Amino acid sequence: MSYELTGKLIARFDTVQRTATFKTREFVIEKTEDIGGRAITNYAKFQCVQDKTTLPDRFSIGETVKVHFNIKGTKWEKNGQTNYITNLDAWRIESVNLQQDAPPPADNVPEYTNDISASPDDLPF
Repeated sequence: MSYELTGKLIARFDTVQRTATFKTREFVIEKTEDIGGRAITNYAKFQCVQDKTTLPDRFSIGETVKVHFNIKGTKWEKNGQTNYITNLDAWRIESVNLQQDAPPPADNVPEYTNDISASPDDLPF
């Protein structure tokens, strides 16, 4: 299942080579909401993996973006201890400013009228 979050890009971290074939990169989005008349600010840390690690480079710190992501969960066991890890895996980032400036998609819906003056001979059946 895919999710999205719109907020301000406030941090972008270096790419980390986890293994010879796996790399990750994290970034943080600040989201402020008005809840009951109070401004509540939350911070969500996302990760990009493999070829997606360059996604945050296209955006400036402080820019408002929309992040499309999946929630991934992992169970990790070591020395008899069990730990659960949840990651927000970003797979697409869009500039909100670009979305607002883009023209709306063309409306290819044919226009119909309420003209019912056609004779029965004009009907296709």
